[in-house]
Amino acid sequence: MAKFLVKASYTPEGVKGLLRSGGTARRQAVEKTVSDMGGKLEAFYFAFGDADAYVIVSLPDNITAAALALNINTSLLVSVTSTALLDPEDVDAAVKMSVNYRAPGS
Repeated sequence: MAKFLVKASYTPEGVKGLLRSGGTARRQAVEKTVSDMGGKLEAFYFAFGDADAYVIVSLPDNITAAALALNINTSLLVSVTSTALLDPEDVDAAVKMSVNYRAPGS
């Protein structure tokens, strides 16, 4: 399964919902959604700063991750960005690949 870092930022209406139901309920809702999509919630943290929450999920593939992000963003209560995460073994495999690349202007 592929891992993704999901950064979530709540709109004012989304924050009102969070205030009503609480952080644990939000984590449980995300865990159920991810599980229903064949994935697993690895970590869920609320934060101060650029994003309101940082979530790490394992999902079957990029298409599933895109479907999740599209549907969350459509709610208009939270905006998410997703970043694919690579483990060290993935990087080991990547550095061993031969790439025939020509830089611009070369």
